[in-house]
Amino acid sequence: MSSQPDAQGPPPHKPGELAFYELFWRDHQQWLQSRGYMLRSRYMPGWVPSWKGTKRHWSECEDGQSFPHRLIVDAIRVSDGALVALKRVPRANSPNEGAIGLLFSSDPLKSDPQNHCVPIYEVLEVPDDADSEVIVMPFLRLWYNPPFDTFGEVVSFLQQTIEGLHFMHKHLVAHRDCTLRNIMMDPSALYPESFHPVSTSQKRNLKGHAKHYTRTQRPVKYYLIDFGLSRRYKPEDMPPMEEVVIGGDRTVPEFQDVYTRAVSSKRCDPFPTDIYTLGNVMKSWLIEKNAGFEFLQPLVSDMVQEEPAKRPKMEEVLTRFEDIRKSLSTRKLRSRVVPRDENLVEGLFRAIGHWSRRVIYIIRRTPAVPMPP
Repeated sequence: MSSQPDAQGPPPHKPGELAFYELFWRDHQQWLQSRGYMLRSRYMPGWVPSWKGTKRHWSECEDGQSFPHRLIVDAIRVSDGALVALKRVPRANSPNEGAIGLLFSSDPLKSDPQNHCVPIYEVLEVPDDADSEVIVMPFLRLWYNPPFDTFGEVVSFLQQTIEGLHFMHKHLVAHRDCTLRNIMMDPSALYPESFHPVSTSQKRNLKGHAKHYTRTQRPVKYYLIDFGLSRRYKPEDMPPMEEVVIGGDRTVPEFQDVYTRAVSSKRCDPFPTDIYTLGNVMKSWLIEKNAGFEFLQPLVSDMVQEEPAKRPKMEEVLTRFEDIRKSLSTRKLRSRVVPRDENLVEGLFRAIGHWSRRVIYIIRRTPAVPMPP
């Protein structure tokens, strides 16, 4: 069975109906069910869209929701009803992803408190495709959605993320794509009644908004994901010099000659590149988009220096960040994160909710920096 587009490109499909990249999941639904994972109704054999023959629009129907990532789909684990993510991994493109994921999900590394690599539940061998495997993971959510309420919540995010990349580097693994979309969080505490895996602001049945708490009320754990470009080294390999592999951050200074085709190939140490990409997330998505993050500027400026050799190593990044954390007052940590593009009405509405929660936090002595158990 084939789920690949023909040589002239992907075949067209009507809105709401299966895209070419979803055919793999449809064709393997019964196998996945036999392995204990139930896909949504749109992937069942003989699926008929629920909106056909009605006046309902496909976008209003649960079975009209197509997962946006071409290699990932949501599923329910039959044994306990947990929402999980299944990722199809072509071995030719990502030969190390399953192995590195399992390394960090196995004893003794999985119990290390600094380990923030996404847990891998199991790796399934696709029965009719020797070139692919399916990785089973918890279903996660992008780290910035819903928005942060306080600086203390951001400090928790940074502490965990910096620890996580330091942990990888300590074990001689370079992530090589530590960018915006490869940092996620476990949403189970924030969304106790869950949410729809595609329309993530809505309930599972698409009937209303999904209720959620703040990170201070329900602390969350953050994870580094996607080890498709990652590489593990031996001590004698250090420092490694690898051919440039383009990830999600197109601003990496050492990659610019490759982007502009000034050179056909180039080698560099991927560890300083990791530090740049994480620093650029902090710069572009925290400092530039919100007011009040000047305390991060000296560290971030060093992390995104043009010359890779001048960037601090992750051990230094972690030590400096811990010093920054200790320097922040409780008042600062409990203060509201204010987006630079926030208008007056939005700001007033958010401030009222923030202050009502803040008073309760103080009375209950809720920690200003929420860390998961």
